[in-house]
Amino acid sequence: MLAVDISESMLVEDMTLRNDEVTRLTLVKAVVGDFVERRRGDRLGLILFGSNAYLHAPLSFDLDTIKQLLFEAQIGFAGKKTAIGDAIGIAIKRLRERPEGSRILILLTDGANTAGQIEPRQAADLAAASGLKIYTIGVGAEEMTVPGLFGSPFGSRTVNPSADLDEETLLYIAEATGGRYYRARSQSELAAIYDELDRLEAIEQDNESFRPLRSLHHWPLGAALTVGLLALAMTALSNRKGSPS
Repeated sequence: MLAVDISESMLVEDMTLRNDEVTRLTLVKAVVGDFVERRRGDRLGLILFGSNAYLHAPLSFDLDTIKQLLFEAQIGFAGKKTAIGDAIGIAIKRLRERPEGSRILILLTDGANTAGQIEPRQAADLAAASGLKIYTIGVGAEEMTVPGLFGSPFGSRTVNPSADLDEETLLYIAEATGGRYYRARSQSELAAIYDELDRLEAIEQDNESFRPLRSLHHWPLGAALTVGLLALAMTALSNRKGSPS
């Protein structure tokens, strides 16, 4: 299951993609979209969270739809704040019926928990008890130049746009559930993280899926034809008995 932060701070333009300055969410869509493409044969699901967390796509082999829904996600869909704990809670509920070892959540955020019904550390403890492994990713640059008044270079200053990132909590979540915490300050670091996750978590092969080797449609077709012929014969017999001599 993928959980992606779409809170207001994901609009910060402190990332670079193909030499263009882009928002954090734009970069995440590009990198996670590539990750989804590489998971052919695996089930994926998508959770989006802001002030509220919700299941945007249940577990599915239809990765084209998962990717499309990710690309269509917009800031404001779920509110301006960040409900990390609630996102974990949804993952626990949706993955609890999966086989042991298949309960994996990759949670990406750029901030700290500021909304929701459950605290992230409490959610992490519940996740650990349910056998859910969580990989956490903190995204956002550590330096950003803010221009002066009216966009002038004079009076510009350098700030840390990721000052609100709660790395301690993200590290706790990962360690409590047997996962890992990663820090992504750029496109290359974020891409490398998802490459590593590809290696750490092998693509699941669902044994419940199968394809018949021999067509069996002729059996119900033959049965239907037999019933039809019997009905015609009975009608003809009935007409003969009822006809005058």
